[in-house]
Amino acid sequence: MYTVLDLKSNIRVPPSLFGKELKESIASAIKEKFIGHLGDEGLFLALIDVNKVGDGTIISGDGAVYYETDFKMLAYRPILQEVVEGVVSEITEFGVFVRIGPIDGLVHVSQVMDDYVNYSDVGVLSGKESNRTLKVKDKVRAKIIAISMKSVKGAKLGLTMRQPGLGKLEWIDAEKKDDEVHVEKEKKASSKTKKK
Repeated sequence: MYTVLDLKSNIRVPPSLFGKELKESIASAIKEKFIGHLGDEGLFLALIDVNKVGDGTIISGDGAVYYETDFKMLAYRPILQEVVEGVVSEITEFGVFVRIGPIDGLVHVSQVMDDYVNYSDVGVLSGKESNRTLKVKDKVRAKIIAISMKSVKGAKLGLTMRQPGLGKLEWIDAEKKDDEVHVEKEKKASSKTKKK
């Protein structure tokens, strides 16, 4: 889930940034320190605003100035059981990698669909009985079933697409249409029965 965070931190502004306007220097230092890094709040993606800057403090032996700063950042933090949409970025024999914002998640081959799945040399997964196919750039809906966020490069999400309402978006749309047709047929059948 994407979230806007209100943060407070001592921001180190090095001498190389002294020539700029103070808020601009602090914004540069915040971006350098946070963006692309992982914290308890999630993966920091963007600085939204620098709200409040306190007085600067100089520490002996360090040419930089430290400012107590309040600021807003955009972060991404996956949540267990969250339903997400993404794009297939890679297909392998063991599963499908799905790009969900800044992180890729893995859908193990056993979690792709309720069917026996074949992997082809051209990077396509296909269901044996359903004839459903999945390839790179397909849009999918999945549920997060496992999270490991130890580092940015080591961030791992386990996903499933084997539940109702999950899977390739085209599959979901086709199922909805099939359900609507089935409901219409039932309505017509019940109205014919009532007329007799």
